[in-house]
Amino acid sequence: MTGTLREKIGSLPDEPGIYIFLGPEGQPLYVGKARSLRRRVASYLARELEPRLERMLAEAVDLDFLVTRDEIEALELENQWIKRHHPRFNILLRDDKTYPYLKLTAEPWPRIAFTRRIRADGADYFGPFLPGGLARRAIKIVQKLFGVRTCRIEIDGRLPRPCLYYDLKRCLAPCVAGLTTAAEYGAAVERARQFLGGRTEKLLRDLRREMEAAAERLAFEEAARLRDLAAEVEAFTGGNRLSTVTGDDVDVFGVHVQKNQAAVAVLVMRGGHVVDRHELFWEGTDPVAPADLLAELLPQYYARTTFLPAEVHLPTAVAEPEALAGWLSERRGRRVQLRQPQRGAWASRLELARRNANLAFRRRFRGAETDAGALALQELLELPEPPRRIEGFDVSTFHGAQTYASLVVWQEGRLLKSGYRSFAIRGSARQDDFASLRQAVERHLGRVAGAGGASGPPDLLLVDGGRGQLNAVLEALATVGVEEIPVVGLAEREEELYLPGRAEPLRLPARDPGLQLLQRLRDEAHRFALTRHRRRRSREALASRLDEVPGIGPRRRQRLLREFGSAAGVAAASEAELARSVGPALAGRLRAWFAAADGDSARIGAGPNRA
Repeated sequence: MTGTLREKIGSLPDEPGIYIFLGPEGQPLYVGKARSLRRRVASYLARELEPRLERMLAEAVDLDFLVTRDEIEALELENQWIKRHHPRFNILLRDDKTYPYLKLTAEPWPRIAFTRRIRADGADYFGPFLPGGLARRAIKIVQKLFGVRTCRIEIDGRLPRPCLYYDLKRCLAPCVAGLTTAAEYGAAVERARQFLGGRTEKLLRDLRREMEAAAERLAFEEAARLRDLAAEVEAFTGGNRLSTVTGDDVDVFGVHVQKNQAAVAVLVMRGGHVVDRHELFWEGTDPVAPADLLAELLPQYYARTTFLPAEVHLPTAVAEPEALAGWLSERRGRRVQLRQPQRGAWASRLELARRNANLAFRRRFRGAETDAGALALQELLELPEPPRRIEGFDVSTFHGAQTYASLVVWQEGRLLKSGYRSFAIRGSARQDDFASLRQAVERHLGRVAGAGGASGPPDLLLVDGGRGQLNAVLEALATVGVEEIPVVGLAEREEELYLPGRAEPLRLPARDPGLQLLQRLRDEAHRFALTRHRRRRSREALASRLDEVPGIGPRRRQRLLREFGSAAGVAAASEAELARSVGPALAGRLRAWFAAADGDSARIGAGPNRA
């Protein structure tokens, strides 16, 4: 530590605020809060520190600070700085992305979207929503109440006409010039922000006032619509726990730490029942104590949610619990208590959370090396972590009459055959590769959006194709509400990568491990699609040949196929074998028909006549 730094520490004010240790290039190394800046930072010189902070002080060359009104404001400011600057010596935990959130995007014409990943993209995030279906209800209410768009199209006002959502009064249609103004749309977005943030008192007053005004104008249909909307808002915010609830609403934290790695499990209890579990992880260069881990985790965790419980149960005490409880209470609007139960039912809940943290740790840090291709894709696609599960789609068609889509899965370094799926495309989509792809993705990932899926959402989606196929998948994800899933298209001819938001395709070196992983999965999807398609087409073609035999109707056809396995088996059967199934007369006609149609029987793979 330099002498200049020691002098600055000695000159700090005796007031609440945040302090920032700076590195040689002025980058924040560590951000902390304090009730007294002078006493807190001076304690770094007077006590033995954990290795992480010792190394931070060895690198620090300067110190900055900001004074706040109180310790609660300091905690809020500390959290903002950590999120903005990602100081290397602060504990930054990684989320398992299981919670559903809603976001209002940071665009000139914001849209509302469903997501399970919180990014530093300037958007406003709301949630988590428990259960996840509440998030989709909230989107529908926002559409009905405020007309905020959900589409991903670029808004330039050049479209000739709006989509159906405008006619249904679900969107203000900023995509068409003259239908709404920036001020009108901005006001609608702000009201949506208030609603999603739980500030619904003014919104309900406005709805009731507009309802009464409509009734006075004798616009009874409009008054009824506003009445129903107000009732829906009340039911959603009250009965479905949009903001806060009473009773046994508790978050229970479990921690498992081994050296420089840690897992945290949060049991989310509402109304006395465990309704969800959240897992967070940390990996650093130095060991960390559970108390220090929780002290830095809790502000990060609760800064991203509007759902705060009445109590937070912790396995160990944290520094300055009064400030943390005050900050949580201020965010909730009601008192929040920090507790450490030592006996009884709540102590057993703490033990359960600890066991879940232990299991999460074993799953996350089991010692296996991360696949080189996954690491390369993480860097290329700017993913928060290497993808553990990648799902690849391909479409195979035969003259538009038979169309199948395939799904193959790569998970943690290997192809997961148990996850493979094949989709028979229905309706008019069979004539259109893009529509076929949209249908397959919607059918598969709709289950993930609706019920969480058996395996959860993939970390990355791969589609065999270029810009058109990529856009088809993006449209499907938006339809089912899982548009946060990263997507990449790999065009076979030039081996080009197509990425959302990138105008030009990307070409990687042939030996790039990320490209090789995508090629492997793309080729497997193509192979699986063709194999399944040919198998089904052959089976259907063979079976259909029996329809040409005189005297064979649907019921007898199914009976023959059950007994002999296939049309080829029927053609290979002797007359005596056929007679035992359909009688001597029809058996004779079958054998005569197959003998007369020898060429056709050869095409269906008939074996030698055993009669």
